[in-house]
Amino acid sequence: MKRTLIGLAVVVGALAFGAGVYLYRLNRPLPSANTGYAPELVSQLPPDAPAIAYVNVAALRELRNSPLAAVLGLSSSGPEADREYAEFVRETGFDYTRDLDKLALAAWPGSFEGVAGGQEENRALAIASGRFDQKKIGAYALRTGRAVPHSSQAIYEVPGNPTVWFVFQSTESMALASGKNGEELLATHGARARDAAMDTRIARVAGAPIFAVARTNDLPESFYKNFSNSPQLEQLVRSIRGLSLAGQPDKDAIKVALDAECDSKSSALQLATLLDILRMSSSIALSDPKTRRQMTRPQAALVEALVRRVKVTHQDQWVRLTLDVTPEMLGLPSAGPTAQVP
Repeated sequence: MKRTLIGLAVVVGALAFGAGVYLYRLNRPLPSANTGYAPELVSQLPPDAPAIAYVNVAALRELRNSPLAAVLGLSSSGPEADREYAEFVRETGFDYTRDLDKLALAAWPGSFEGVAGGQEENRALAIASGRFDQKKIGAYALRTGRAVPHSSQAIYEVPGNPTVWFVFQSTESMALASGKNGEELLATHGARARDAAMDTRIARVAGAPIFAVARTNDLPESFYKNFSNSPQLEQLVRSIRGLSLAGQPDKDAIKVALDAECDSKSSALQLATLLDILRMSSSIALSDPKTRRQMTRPQAALVEALVRRVKVTHQDQWVRLTLDVTPEMLGLPSAGPTAQVP
């Protein structure tokens, strides 16, 4: 619900983008655990979150002249074309394609077992840095919401589906939360010790402008039932302890990859072998006219590009998928050799 606040536009945009971008340094060996330090915004996230994401929006603006900009919501064909969002920009003076610089997100998916309460609705906390007019944004929120005094600050509550709470930390920083008791996340977030395994995963990708990390060793049993017909595959899926994802803008493309952390070297080798087999099997299936008739032409082109371009490698207990996402893969025209990034 864009009307409620920039939080929804920002969080949804970050999640959508995070789903498509993964690790960087694609042509180098898998990095060690000391690739980099977590950005300051990430260090402010609660340490118990099973999934975190970080987006350097300023870095994404390098693609604003690329056809990919519309897909990422960075051009006039994105959010600005939405009448409701355009009204929000006029009233608050805030446009996330221009005024948002960085975003860190912590998420507690409701389907995660082991999360406090278990099986509850999704919860999320986002910390954003950029340029915020507190007076205008606050007044806009009060049209449908309210301000609740808390310590020396006011926490704004804006009803919706979901309800959003936010607080200004300064003119250049604000925190937003959603989900059950989301306002509690605003009151308790701050720098604290994080799980060592998550710290290691974050360190592997912390040098990238876009990344996300999730632990997968405590998924609900209902998830693994999807593989109950293949005990060997189920065991292999259970061996994955975490996922690391990030991306790096590069001219008219985005270099992407995905790292899966397994519980042993043998599991990583088995997973890499299985992925290669699936990739080759998919390539064979695509050569069957019956398979292609079940997909639209753009869908078939995208799947074919993914199968042809994705690379699978492994090292120690890590398995990596790498890919360059280009406009052509998404059915978009290339920016051409004369495109300039101002």
